[in-house]
Amino acid sequence: MRQFPKNKLAQLVVKSCEHFNVNTVVISPGSRNAPLIMGFNEAKEIKTLSIVDERCAAFFALGIAQQTRKPIALLCTSGSALLNYYPAIAEAFYSNIPLLIISADRPAHLIDIGDGQTIRQENVFDNHILYNANLGFENDEENINKAIETAINKKGPVHINVPFNDPLYEIEEVEYNKIEDVEELKESLLDEIPLDVDELQKFATIWNASTKKMVLVGEHFPDELLQTQLEYLLKDPSVLVLIENTANVSHPKFINSIDKLIFPLEEDELGKFQPDILISLGGLIVSKKIKEHLRKFKPTHHWHADAKRAFDTFHCLNHHFKISPQLFFSQFFFLTKPTKSHYQDYWLRKKEFRLNKHQEFIDNCAFSDLKVFSKLLPSIPNSSQLQLGNSSVIRYSQLFNINKTLRVFCNRGTSGIDGSTSTAIGAAFSSKENTVFITGDISFFYDSNALWNNYIPNNFRIIVINNGGGGIFRFIPGPKDSNALDYFETPHNLTAEHLCKMHNFEYVTAKNEEDLNNQLSNFYETSKLPKLLEIFTPREENDQILKAYFNNLKE
Repeated sequence: MRQFPKNKLAQLVVKSCEHFNVNTVVISPGSRNAPLIMGFNEAKEIKTLSIVDERCAAFFALGIAQQTRKPIALLCTSGSALLNYYPAIAEAFYSNIPLLIISADRPAHLIDIGDGQTIRQENVFDNHILYNANLGFENDEENINKAIETAINKKGPVHINVPFNDPLYEIEEVEYNKIEDVEELKESLLDEIPLDVDELQKFATIWNASTKKMVLVGEHFPDELLQTQLEYLLKDPSVLVLIENTANVSHPKFINSIDKLIFPLEEDELGKFQPDILISLGGLIVSKKIKEHLRKFKPTHHWHADAKRAFDTFHCLNHHFKISPQLFFSQFFFLTKPTKSHYQDYWLRKKEFRLNKHQEFIDNCAFSDLKVFSKLLPSIPNSSQLQLGNSSVIRYSQLFNINKTLRVFCNRGTSGIDGSTSTAIGAAFSSKENTVFITGDISFFYDSNALWNNYIPNNFRIIVINNGGGGIFRFIPGPKDSNALDYFETPHNLTAEHLCKMHNFEYVTAKNEEDLNNQLSNFYETSKLPKLLEIFTPREENDQILKAYFNNLKE
C-alpha cells in the first residue's frame, strides 16, 4: 500500500511516467500541482528534485537530459510559473533534448473569469513543442502515453497540461500495482532503416567525381564510431573535415578553428576554399564566418545526414539523408573511392601556418580575454566535462585546441545566454565526471538563481570571465559606432563574491596573469565545496587585442 493522491488524473500521470521509466522529475513548489507532487513523492523509483525558480529548474532538467539523453520531467503549478519554462523548451526543441513538461492547471470553467494564477495554458508552447497532451477528456491515458513516447523517440520537448479541481490535497491508500515497464529504448544502428543502395549510388558517383569535398560537423554527442568514420575520410585527399569544439571529435588533420583559418582569406582564396560538395552533420554551427562563406560561395551540392531534421543553413541544401551520420557513412563508404586532389593538403598547410601565427601572438599578448582562454583550456583536467557559456565564451574557445579527452557542451539550439549556469549544474549533477563551466559575467549574473540549488556536486567548478559587460558588442560591427553602446554591452561593477557566500561556494579571483597561474595550480583539486574563480579582464582593451590577433593571422 502507498499514500497516493486521490485524484485519478494525477495517479494516471505518475503511473505512466513509471511505466516509461521516466526516473527523474524536477519540481517547482506550488499548490495547484499538489496532487502530482504527492504522487511523484510516493513513486519510489522516481527521483524527485526541488528547484524553486522555474526557469532555472527547466535548464537544470535540460542539463540532466543533455547527459542522460532520456526524458526528464518538469512539474510546476498553474499560471505564469509555466511560462518560465519556455526558454529551456525552445533550447530543447532545437537541440533535440527530451523534456517532459507537466503543468497543473485550473479546470476549463475557471479560465478567463478572473481567478488567480490562471492563464490560457493549453498549447501555450505550440511553436516549439513536439506534442501537446491536454488532459481532462476521455482519451487521457492514450494522450499521456503518446506524449512520453514522442519525447523518447523524437528527442525533444512535449507538454502535458493537467487540470485539477479542488480539493487538491486528498490522499488515499492504494495497492501498489505498478504497470509493467516498457522495454528501455537503446539507440542502435540496427533499429534504423538503411538507405536504398541504388539511390545512394547516385550521390556516390557525384562524390567520386569531385576534387573538393567538405564535411562540416556541428554540435554532436561524443561517439567513437563517428570519430573513426571521420578519420577514415582523411584518407581521401579531396576531403577536408571541419569541426567545432562541441562536435566532440578530434584529429590533427581536422580543421578545428574555422574562423582562425578563413578570417584572413582574400576573395581569390575564398574561391579556392569553396567546396563542390558539402556534407553537414550534427547540430547548429557556431562559426559565423563559415556561414557567411558558404552562403556566398555556395557548394554545388549540400547534403545533410541526420535522422530527424536538416536545416538549410547555407541556403543551398539539395538533399537530406534521414538517417544517423553513422549509418550514412557505414553505407556510403562502400560506394566511394579516393580522388586525386590537393584540396586537403593545401588547407592543412594553411592551418599549420595559422597555428604558428596564433601561438606567436598568444605568447606575447597582454592580459585579456584572449590570454585567459589560452591559460584556461589547457588547465582543465583530463576526462572532464566542459560546459561553455554562449556569446564571447563559445567563440573564444573555438580559437584554441581543446584536450581531446574532454567532453564539450553548450546550449547552441537557441544560443541564448539565459540558463547556461543552470544547464551546467544539471549536467554536473547527472555526471560522475568533474565538470568545469566557463561563462561570461553577464550570462552568469543573468542566471544567478542557478546557484539556489541543493544538488550542486563539490567537484563542480565555475570560471567567470568578468570583463565588466557584454564584451562581444565591442567587437562585432555596429554597436561601438552607435551612440547607445551602454545599452548593448550593459557595463557594471558587479562581482560574484557575495553570491558565493550566500550559496556556499568557495570564491577566488585573478586580476592578472600571475594571479591566474597561481589560482589554476590548485583550482581543480578535491574540495568540500564547489568553487568559483572570477577573472577580471580589461573591458576597454579586449576588443582591440582580439582585432590585433586576427590581423596578425594574415600572411
